[in-house]
This record gives sequence, C-alpha cells and structure tokens, in this order.
Amino acid sequence: MEIFNIYQIDAARRLPCLPESHPCSRVHGHTFQVEVFVEGELGEESGWVMDFADLDAAFSPIREALDHRYLNDISGLENPTTERLAQWIWERLKPAVSGLSRIVVRETPRSGCVYSG
Repeated sequence: MEIFNIYQIDAARRLPCLPESHPCSRVHGHTFQVEVFVEGELGEESGWVMDFADLDAAFSPIREALDHRYLNDISGLENPTTERLAQWIWERLKPAVSGLSRIVVRETPRSGCVYSG
C-alpha cells in the first residue's frame, strides 16, 4: 500500500545553464508542490503504513531549508532544476523515511518531475 502527503514550498531560482534569452535564466519564483509517497505494509495494530505526523516531522527540516529561499544559494542546488530539486529532497528525506517510494515535484499545476531514487 502507498500513502502520500502534499507540501507547498515557495522559492525563487534561476537556471544558470540556460541561454540568457530563455526566461528561466532570469530570477523567478514558483510555488512548488511536493508530493511525498511512502510504501509499506499496514501495521498490525496501527492499521496504517506510516503516521502522517511522522512524515510531517521528517519533511519539516526540508521545508525550512527551501521555503522562501533563493534555491541557487543552497548547496547542491546551484542549478536548481525541478529534477535536481526532487533528487535533493529525496537524499535528505530517505534516511528519515524508510518506505519512501517516490517524490513528485510540480513547479506549475501541469509540469513537474517524478523521482523514485
């Protein structure tokens, strides 16, 4: 079974590897939607895969590091594409969430990235 929770992060970025003529080469912002999926068996007594409060607690330091920040200033996100952002989140969340199965990062309601480690 798989559960998920959705988080929102507001952040600015620029993609420095693009030509100056590309709009994303300039500083711009996104309200990123981050979907965190956890897979596992139902607990015999709890009846759930994972307590959502535990997932919130695991994601909290990630939100603190990214929300209302300039992503290019964060180590590992110097070229903060949505794909690299998904990997960055995975690398920090995986040690705290053993059943982490995938991360979905949406930079707009219709564009994003799915990362499964």
